[in-house]
Amino acid sequence: MLNKIFKLKENKTNAKTEITAGITTFMTMAYILAVNPSILSEAGMDPTAVLLATCLASFIGTACMAFMANMPFALSAGMGLNAFLAYTVVLGFGYPWQVALLAVFIEGIIFIILSLTKVREAIFDAIPFSLKNAVSVGIGLYIAFIGLQNAELCIPNSSTLVSIVSFTDNFSTTGICALLAIIGTFVTAILYIKKLKGAILIGILGTWIIGILCQLAGVYVPDPDNGYYSLLPTFAMTDFSKLGETFGQCFNVDFDGVGIFNFIVIIFSFLFVDLFDTLGTLIGVSTKAGMLDKNGKLPQIKPALLADAIATSAGAVLGTSTTTTFVESSAGVAAGGRTGLTALTTAVLFLISMLFAPIFTAIPSFATAPALIIVGFLMFSNITELKLNEKNYTTAIPAYLCIIAMPLFYSISEGISIGVISYVLIGLVCKKAKEINPIMYVLAVLFILKYIFL
Repeated sequence: MLNKIFKLKENKTNAKTEITAGITTFMTMAYILAVNPSILSEAGMDPTAVLLATCLASFIGTACMAFMANMPFALSAGMGLNAFLAYTVVLGFGYPWQVALLAVFIEGIIFIILSLTKVREAIFDAIPFSLKNAVSVGIGLYIAFIGLQNAELCIPNSSTLVSIVSFTDNFSTTGICALLAIIGTFVTAILYIKKLKGAILIGILGTWIIGILCQLAGVYVPDPDNGYYSLLPTFAMTDFSKLGETFGQCFNVDFDGVGIFNFIVIIFSFLFVDLFDTLGTLIGVSTKAGMLDKNGKLPQIKPALLADAIATSAGAVLGTSTTTTFVESSAGVAAGGRTGLTALTTAVLFLISMLFAPIFTAIPSFATAPALIIVGFLMFSNITELKLNEKNYTTAIPAYLCIIAMPLFYSISEGISIGVISYVLIGLVCKKAKEINPIMYVLAVLFILKYIFL
């Protein structure tokens, strides 16, 4: 039955590999179950309600991806977009969180329309091969950077912006977590080189288990006041009645003090970031998985984008920020995931996590960091597909700018934006105008206008 539904043999995979890949994807994404409630609670939303909404929205979106597109991509509340809702729209502009959720809902409806009219598909197809490969490479650096931060190996520095952690200061918390992340990275790398099935998942669980042993031995000392919690999973049930505090609240909006122009700006801010984060993730992960055809197109792009759009609107109704395709899906792809069975496995785990959320949220960030770092390398390896020589500088330089922008500006969409603008401008000046797809001109203009007005 699974083979018939998900075409496993046709995609040269099997149920065991797909399920393992789905579990791997979930394990690398599980942090969102702790992070999203924490961020959105700053906007005045109930953390438990946000957790339940996040689980349900992730299940709906990822299941849609599985059955509509038969692709191994998972969806959940997008990082960055949740921070934009809480810190910019609510705390910055002073708008109620209900207004922000309504903006997310409208954005999702717009996306559904764009997906049905093939606008998003046309954008995907218009992006040249060089930029598609650059997006994959850039995402590799981006998620590796996230992994280094999650491990607290990479920390803020007032002089150089970032620097490496001091292992001796606060060794029982920061230092040991960073060290465990390094150990986990080497273990994961060796297991992957040895071609052990489920290497990335084993790396996550192994790093977590080592951390638990360190806590039992007194090497790791929990410090909840500073964000270092017990690594031992707790067994408790979730209060499901809390969902009523956010469900449908996007339609219970008081527009007093909310200017229509500002509201439109908020909608389009969500729209721009979500559109190009999603496109960037689909481009990067599908490129690495070898899912693009000979023309650089993703055959199932339309249902994939539609699933993403449906998840966004559903998530807003449930009570969470923009639900989007997660770059951590690349962990499952790296573990062998090629079909919707991978996505369905992840979706089911999100649903189950509603019952045992405390267990899943106990997965420490230093345990998932090695997976992100290794997957980052696997995506970065696409750089060999870029022809970086004098004959191709007009396409190579925009690709390079796209790559470095993603980790340095901490945004997939900013990387695409800068890549598109530079690709068009350099092409025009170097008399390559006829080689540029007309849609690329439109995108370049829109990106420039975004920087001016948004």
